[in-house]
Amino acid sequence: MKGKLYLIPAPLAEGTQEIVLTPLLISTTKTVDHFLCENVRTARRFISSLKVHASIEALHFDLLDKDTTSEEIEALMAPVLSGKDMGLMSESGCPAIADPGSLAVSYAHRAGIKVVPIVGPSSIMLALMASGMNGQRFAFHGYLPVESKERVAAIRTLERESKEKQQTQIFIETPYRNNALLHSLVNTLMPHTVLCIAVNLTGSDEQVISQPVSAWKKQVIQLEKTPVTFLFQAT
Repeated sequence: MKGKLYLIPAPLAEGTQEIVLTPLLISTTKTVDHFLCENVRTARRFISSLKVHASIEALHFDLLDKDTTSEEIEALMAPVLSGKDMGLMSESGCPAIADPGSLAVSYAHRAGIKVVPIVGPSSIMLALMASGMNGQRFAFHGYLPVESKERVAAIRTLERESKEKQQTQIFIETPYRNNALLHSLVNTLMPHTVLCIAVNLTGSDEQVISQPVSAWKKQVIQLEKTPVTFLFQAT
């Protein structure tokens, strides 16, 4: 009999476990000894902080990151194939959303392994909820191009698509490039397009600002090196 693959969310911001983690997540994690994770060190620290296992040393953590290939997945999933339940963890937020864990979930479906998602924080969904933008039609685009000209071209393409489809466009960026992306957005988007930045969601310094680009041009915003979700909708 095969085990189950539990999708275990991780907090978005430090010191928020008691607020964002559900009793189901805690009780489920207590029954799991094998984990797939994006970063073994931080995963061990997170599971240890839950204080549901007598010894963290008795647990098994295997790496599943952006460099993991589909050919390696079967070996990583060996414990669940042999009947043990397994937990899939993201570095932050929900597994398999903007996260390489989708490889394990896809394999689980092909192998007849039951997949059990557990409720937890998602920066993408929380940002959309708080943005005031269209929650019926939206698309997540991951990261925009790093090179300036390519990034500007991508923003213009997404703005046209947003106007045509009445669609909210959502994306993220590596924290140290937050200011460069914000600058490109403010200087590329049309004045009436609504732009939202959602900073360090669920954290004590959480901030969500949603306003037309014309208003953004009137203020100077410096984003810290902290997680930010960007959204815009053309009108």
